[in-house]
Amino acid sequence: MSFGRNPHVAKAEAAEAKALAARDDSAYEQAWREAGRLWERASEREPDAKRRVQYAAKADSARATADLPRPEVPADDAGVPSAD
Repeated sequence: MSFGRNPHVAKAEAAEAKALAARDDSAYEQAWREAGRLWERASEREPDAKRRVQYAAKADSARATADLPRPEVPADDAGVPSAD
């Protein structure tokens, strides 16, 4: 474990990346909720007040994103080969 670093920040960022790469609505929502939970944990364990507020805002944003429908991914960006 690194001293002076909040390990929940990296975990929350990884959960956000997982949410963005999710292939179905359920995985998308679950990953955003997990990111929100991890940002909340990062906020609770952060000694710096400014970062604590930032992490709490990210937690709220992640939870709000989980409530929104997953954005549609164009076929070109979804990794599906084109029919050229």
